[in-house]
Amino acid sequence: MRPPYLLLDVDGVLIPFPDADGTTPATHGRHDVVPGGRNAGNPVTVWLNPAHGPLLMHTIRSGLVTPLWCTSWRQDATTLVGPLLGLPPIPHVDLPRPRITTSHPNGYLWKRDHVETWLGDAPAIWIDDDFTSLDHTWAAERTALGRPTALIQPDPHVGLLAEHLVESLAWAAPLTLAQAQAMATASTLGAGKDSTLVLTPPA
Repeated sequence: MRPPYLLLDVDGVLIPFPDADGTTPATHGRHDVVPGGRNAGNPVTVWLNPAHGPLLMHTIRSGLVTPLWCTSWRQDATTLVGPLLGLPPIPHVDLPRPRITTSHPNGYLWKRDHVETWLGDAPAIWIDDDFTSLDHTWAAERTALGRPTALIQPDPHVGLLAEHLVESLAWAAPLTLAQAQAMATASTLGAGKDSTLVLTPPA
């Protein structure tokens, strides 16, 4: 069974927003990238922390989560942002391009309805800087329905911290272990004669 999804935003998480004086964290270096639909003469400047690459690779290699970009960068997160951090290709949620003037047109993060459809019943931990109280309520309700869901919300002017990934792995570990135990039990009982097994997904 697939480990829980780890949904990763980019802006405000990997690319922090400048402070009021226009400064960004000293840990982040400048890169000029050309997203899809733009030409080389009109690049976008981004600021990335090189330490994030090894931290995310450690998280991925743990096998406790399934990484997934969930960002308005869409495919560009895989082709532009990820390689600058030394990350392998990571799938992305194919978000639409809504014509909205706020990221919370209905009082909650605009991505959420699309994420819920994409996930189905899968468990997930989602790192994004732009949740509202309604998003946290949604996560709690989804968890109560047997679809474990957690939200982590970095400071958008600071971005992702190591502790956020530690929290993600600590949350995912019991779920992944429960899945592994269920599969091991199924294998053991399935090897016996005349055995019947009904598996219930872990809550």
